Amino acid sequence: MAGCTNCQSKRGCDHRKGDMLDAVDAALADLYPSRTWGPPRAVARGAGADGEAAALADDLAHELDAAVFVRPGEPADACDFLYVLCVGRPPCAVQVRDLGVAAPAEWRGATLSEAYLRVALSSLARMAVVQEVAIDVVADDDGGGWVMREAPRAGVYSAPMLRRFQRLVAILPAYDILHLDLGELSGPPAGYEPGAWPALYAGTPAITNYLFYPQPATMVSTTWLPAPARVAS
Repeated sequence: MAGCTNCQSKRGCDHRKGDMLDAVDAALADLYPSRTWGPPRAVARGAGADGEAAALADDLAHELDAAVFVRPGEPADACDFLYVLCVGRPPCAVQVRDLGVAAPAEWRGATLSEAYLRVALSSLARMAVVQEVAIDVVADDDGGGWVMREAPRAGVYSAPMLRRFQRLVAILPAYDILHLDLGELSGPPAGYEPGAWPALYAGTPAITNYLFYPQPATMVSTTWLPAPARVAS
């Protein structure tokens, strides 16, 4: 694969990245005047507020010809999430895990692998990041429930998902939401202190941890769902 140095579009791409990084620097300076990771300064609403996430999900479902689900962020998150189902079919893992949908009967004894585009909509700024996420669902041997393992990647890499990803990114400006390249946010912001973050996760917080969610962007999460209350008859 040819590198960026020889790409004919490099100059335009570099310009867009420069604008993106300038916007990130401005948001960080506004949100963290102490230049330390921790609770941000109170700000105006970010992307996805006041039902905007649901409206965006509806538009994406139509434009991408895919099921899209809104998952509110946890209390520690500074974002809400949209999951675009790219591999799999409803009722899917996100619906069962997060939205109160009963697992279908065919899940008994089954192993499933699903793939999503996960959009994080910052509640601090009108910004979003998108990454590819795999969710595996594995039934235990005695039928007592399922283990769900969510594994995010540091971007979008699978060829079948790239077309939807490009269309998704093209829709965000209509909502005045700036798409940030996750790869450009993987390092710590220059001149900022990590605060309490190393005690929680070890290492140094990346820019994503200031603008979106506290956990590392590729941290795997595992959830156990018991079967009795979840399996539809």
